[in-house]
Amino acid sequence: MPSFWFKAVVVLCLLPGCHGTAARLYTEQDPLVILGSSSLKPTVSNSSSAWLVQFFSSWCGHCIQYSSTWKALAQDVKDWQQAISVAVLDCAQEENFDVCKEYGIKFYPTFKYFHAHSPETNRGTIYRGADREIQSVRQLMVNILQNHTKLNWPDHCPPLRPYSSVELLSLLGQRSDHYTAIIIEEPDSYVGREVILDLLQFSGVEVKRALSSDLPLLDALKISTFPSVYLLHPNGTHTILHVEKRLRFFFSSLLRTLPGVQRKLKSSISSSSISNGGQMGVLSDKMIGDPWRDFDRSKVYTADLESALHYLLRVELATHNSLEGEELKIFKDFVTVVAKLYPGGGSVVKLMETLSDWLLSMPLQRIPYQAVLDLVDNKMRISGVFLGSELRWVGCQGSRPGLRGYPCSLWTLFHVLTVQHDTMPTALDYTGLQHEAAPVLQVMRRYIRTFFGCKECGRHFEEAAEESMDKVNNKEEQILWLWNQHNRVNNRLAGSLSDDPLFPKAPWPSPSLCSSCHEEKNGVHVWNQENVLLFLRQHYGAANLSPKYSVTPPRLPAPPPNPDPVAVKQTSQPEEEHRGEEGEEKKEPQRKAEEKQKEMPQPVDKALRGDGRGEALDLGVKVRKEGGAGGAGGGGVWILGLGFNSVDMSLCVVLYVCSCLFLMLLFFFFKVRSRRWKLRYSRLHV
Repeated sequence: MPSFWFKAVVVLCLLPGCHGTAARLYTEQDPLVILGSSSLKPTVSNSSSAWLVQFFSSWCGHCIQYSSTWKALAQDVKDWQQAISVAVLDCAQEENFDVCKEYGIKFYPTFKYFHAHSPETNRGTIYRGADREIQSVRQLMVNILQNHTKLNWPDHCPPLRPYSSVELLSLLGQRSDHYTAIIIEEPDSYVGREVILDLLQFSGVEVKRALSSDLPLLDALKISTFPSVYLLHPNGTHTILHVEKRLRFFFSSLLRTLPGVQRKLKSSISSSSISNGGQMGVLSDKMIGDPWRDFDRSKVYTADLESALHYLLRVELATHNSLEGEELKIFKDFVTVVAKLYPGGGSVVKLMETLSDWLLSMPLQRIPYQAVLDLVDNKMRISGVFLGSELRWVGCQGSRPGLRGYPCSLWTLFHVLTVQHDTMPTALDYTGLQHEAAPVLQVMRRYIRTFFGCKECGRHFEEAAEESMDKVNNKEEQILWLWNQHNRVNNRLAGSLSDDPLFPKAPWPSPSLCSSCHEEKNGVHVWNQENVLLFLRQHYGAANLSPKYSVTPPRLPAPPPNPDPVAVKQTSQPEEEHRGEEGEEKKEPQRKAEEKQKEMPQPVDKALRGDGRGEALDLGVKVRKEGGAGGAGGGGVWILGLGFNSVDMSLCVVLYVCSCLFLMLLFFFFKVRSRRWKLRYSRLHV
């Protein structure tokens, strides 16, 4: 009998509603505040904002089921925090027994709201509504705010009342330092008030609401459909704002992306000035010498992809003196994926293919980084191999140094690779990666874990990968998984110090880029993932890549002047100009012959100079100086550090072929002779 009760206790402890799972019901990563016995009163008393608190029990089955809805609500209204915040308190924890009793909590979950500037004696007001879905609770929060008086109104909450035509029409034609958006809606609509709170964390725009019953306003603005947005520009002009769908998310997203509208930083309310007309005049603090590059947000720029590879190969990888073991394998896999899937061909693809072939042909377990750098810099003078050595952010440029840049371009690179893998499903065949369900994601995961400089970012990505990456089963899910994780990162970092005020982190793609990607269900924004997948395939496809601002490969050096001055005088200048590119092509053999006579650059790293035989073998490909060992005056590539140059290897191949032919002739000659000999002696025997 005791053993039965012991087993029963063990089983109960393993149930989802067990007290041991309390820590997993809500975590610090959720966009809400987790309160306790010592923090409840100081938080909700005399607060500058209102509070909506859920008192729950971690062993309560309904509380566990409802936790996902409460988290979604907190995410939906996270930009309302300066006016009203969402919190939780677990009454099943022993340290919270007394405070839950003090606040009269008898059933779970219990919802209580606290007005702003509440006294310490206030124990909150219970919400007894039967409907606890997101839309209903969100409207409850709006009602809570509107129930405040002028004396206890939240400090940072803007007015939620409707404005009259007299107040609004007087604003037409007036200049201002910000936009004014007027939302005209039905009297029972909550869209206007919700949009006002959605824009609470943004500067550069002020939202007011008006009612459809105000006929003079409707006649003046010529509005007949509701809800509608009428926009007053800072320069005094005004017009109806066209919105694809008349939904709260579309209104909020469109207003957030107006030129000059910026998200306020969480650490401090920045007083950055907005230029007249709302144009991008806040670029005065950009890096000197780094000009602003106009770009189209609907395009992906190869300059960002090339800059990502340049920073990755020449800066981030440079922190490793050598690559060996698991690091070397991960780097090989990354180079292989880029070489096979990078779109468009060209010099970058040829560089990555050359680097991939070289890495895969090396039987060594350790390769100095300097050897990789020499190949990336094309010190071997391989035709067509080139990667720009400067950062040219275009779609990933920030309003000031340190914002966006490399992380943005790395996300973009892997988005492009996932779409390319979907377009070319057999590209990774025979690479050792073809058996993985999501090879691009797995390579990205291993690279970020091993090489990415931001350790905290890598830790967050690894946690997300452990949670759900193994559930990705095909190429379509691979594209959507990366998109979903990118949006999760944007949500987590929105409003942080790393958030660029000119490019605030928001759900992507925006309604202006893909209106069909966004829908609303029960008043809550949802994604249409089929349309999202179609958009991602188009946006990150090879056809949508723009070569504008890319670093072009340098032209081959011009041939040296003709030593015969008479021949130079006899050359017809107009004829040379007429030949143009054709003449340049005819000079290619001569240029290549001249380049073979030039001195080749030598690796800088001491480990590559042949100080020891073992170190020289680690390199595998070594550059020979003019007058060095193995021949005087000639330049070439040393193979495996044995002193053979390209001419020597060519001769070896020719000799090998000739030897094979000679041996085959000897074989057939003796074969014929042996048959004749057998035939002759067999007749004599008879």
